[in-house]
Amino acid sequence: MTLKIGIVGAGGRMGQANIKAVAAHNDLTLAAAIGRAGTGAVGKDAGVLAGLEPLGVTIGDDLPALLERVDAVLDFTAPALSVEIAGRAAEKGLIHIIGTTGCSAQDDAAIAKAAEAGARIVKSGNMSLGVNLLAALVKKAAAALDEDFDIEVLEMHHRHKVDAPSGTALLLGEAAAEGRGIALASHSVRVRDGHTGPRESGSIGFATLRGGGIIGEHSVLFSSMAETITLSHSARDRSLFADGAVRAALWAADKPKGLYSMADVLGLND
Repeated sequence: MTLKIGIVGAGGRMGQANIKAVAAHNDLTLAAAIGRAGTGAVGKDAGVLAGLEPLGVTIGDDLPALLERVDAVLDFTAPALSVEIAGRAAEKGLIHIIGTTGCSAQDDAAIAKAAEAGARIVKSGNMSLGVNLLAALVKKAAAALDEDFDIEVLEMHHRHKVDAPSGTALLLGEAAAEGRGIALASHSVRVRDGHTGPRESGSIGFATLRGGGIIGEHSVLFSSMAETITLSHSARDRSLFADGAVRAALWAADKPKGLYSMADVLGLND
């Protein structure tokens, strides 16, 4: 069966990467794509916009019309829109692949509710194979190393990124917290400024850098008084996120309704 894919946010950097990934896959067809109303993407052929040959799919701005034509939606947009799409996907029993970051606890709860109601949702702070393997390693390292090893998560992204820490940094922080058997919300340190006093034992620190066109750099440091262990990942092309999203959509095609992660897709939850 060929899976019919809809892409939201088609005019953005990730939207164009998703168009390329779908066009390159024999088991997928690009059935619809939408961009933000009033932008230059609307009205253009999706393939041409992404630097390909014409695909015969004109980018529109009508979400309900897109959802009538697809089996799955690839969504790297904004929290409010992702929540709306999840609710609509539940009504139609669609696959919803969410790479959107910056979601609040309330957003996540709404998305989980949509999954319970009928959508097949794969949501991740990062869709890449490498980052999800890194998260599995971080979890194991955090479980193996005691509190003599302080944990710090470092990330750097391009100047246009609007949320901090990144979804990937939070994914890695959650992996470290799970390995330690603690709640990230009550142990994370997001800001250090002024006279902070000594580092609190057992905390998980985050450092955020922004600049230039960097796609994504992430490191997790486990540092004791005698040594530092660094686990890291560097993204060089957005295609890796799009390839992961495509893989997730294909994986979800025969799954029951529910909320899944890329760890489920990649079989890393063993």
